[in-house]
Amino acid sequence: MPSFIADHPMLCAVALIFIDIAVWRLISVNLANWKLAARLAIFAVYSAVLFNDGMNPMQLAPYADNTALHLAATALQIGWWLFAARTLTVLLGTVMMQRVGHGGRLLQDLMGAVIFLIAIIAAMAYVLDLPVKGVLATSGAVAIIVGLALQSTLSDVFSGIVLNTTKPYQLDDWISIDGTEGRVTDIDWRATRLQTSQGNMAVIPNSLAAKAKIINFSRPADVFGLVVSLQVSPHARPQTVIEALERAMQGCRPLLVKPAPSVAFKTSASGGVEYEISGFVPAMGIKREVRNQLYDLAFRHLQAAGVSLLSASEGSVPPALSGARALLERSSIFSTLRQDEKDTFSQNMTLHSYRAGEMILPSGQVSDHLFIVESGVVSVMLIKGGHTFEAGRMGPGEVIGEAGILSDRATLADFSAKTFCTLYRIEKAYLKPCLDARHDISEAMKALLDLRLHTAQALTQDAPVVPVKKGFLQWLRSRGL
Repeated sequence: MPSFIADHPMLCAVALIFIDIAVWRLISVNLANWKLAARLAIFAVYSAVLFNDGMNPMQLAPYADNTALHLAATALQIGWWLFAARTLTVLLGTVMMQRVGHGGRLLQDLMGAVIFLIAIIAAMAYVLDLPVKGVLATSGAVAIIVGLALQSTLSDVFSGIVLNTTKPYQLDDWISIDGTEGRVTDIDWRATRLQTSQGNMAVIPNSLAAKAKIINFSRPADVFGLVVSLQVSPHARPQTVIEALERAMQGCRPLLVKPAPSVAFKTSASGGVEYEISGFVPAMGIKREVRNQLYDLAFRHLQAAGVSLLSASEGSVPPALSGARALLERSSIFSTLRQDEKDTFSQNMTLHSYRAGEMILPSGQVSDHLFIVESGVVSVMLIKGGHTFEAGRMGPGEVIGEAGILSDRATLADFSAKTFCTLYRIEKAYLKPCLDARHDISEAMKALLDLRLHTAQALTQDAPVVPVKKGFLQWLRSRGL
């Protein structure tokens, strides 16, 4: 033992306590093992300093003839018990976090409280020489009084222990507790915190969560369900509605194939009939986007089948219009035409049908006509690295072949019927003068072509190769050294 430490043990002990606090705060949280090693080393030195000077924490403090030194030694010996409790708590916490993760934090806190309680009682018994039985009896009576006053809080605490033991949910799980849906961000002594889809923070007491109905959307992993309900006219034939909604599901690529999506009749009333589309997506983050996309596809496919949603009945196309004329009303590109222009246009559109799997427009062909999808799902296939993959799906109202019409450019993708499809065809000889006369339609079609070319290029080009940085040891191994 160095002479300075031997001559000034109390000063060195106090300095070690401050050094421990400083080191614990300065070392990064990412270096948890180093923080633990530093605390263990400082505690070992602190213990050696006390025992070397005769300040044994298991006995009464020395220097009974000197009040100041006696009080200082008593404080340092009590500090040893608290230091030991804290070190043991950190050690157990590190081991538990490595084994059970964040879910064991609540149990770790409970063990820490028990350890500190034992340390305080031990310090009172050994250092202060107090009658432990009397202290325990008094503390028991106080505990009963405090327990009665904190029934609600204690209910939350023990409910939190049950939730952490049974683990109906964990951190980052998407769950619903009693109708409140969100992502679990924290589970502490009192409550479970959820971040809702609106970005708000919902705090749910553990006692309520333990009694409430809990739905965990994150289990099983990578499967998240969604439901879209639609009300249609009670006069629409159910088979027509179901087939249109099935085509809408096939047109929604993010929906998982397994478990398979489904359509079901739900309720019927004089005001309308409700149908429900249910499916699954691979990630919670895209659930809202896919639900919106599926609703839009259902709207378009129902409209193509001549069925309108109840909410859209006021703006529905009059039934007296022909199929080609009604399609122009629904088209986002040709909807700006005047009524007389739409009448003339519809007379120059011819209807073509394709069976599932049949090619509509192959890649590499310069199209001399434009297709407008009336009904069904069209699959768009691209080639990357010699392999063909599906880049997208098209539904009612979308156009095919605009590259050949605008710039005599060959089609980059294969367009084939995924389901039975009907498409209206407009010849280039008739369409080109119309585009020259109506610049708004021409510009809209050019913007669509630019978007599709950019998307096709992004999907087919190879990702840049990121060079892997090699260290000195890897360089030696590559040299065979």
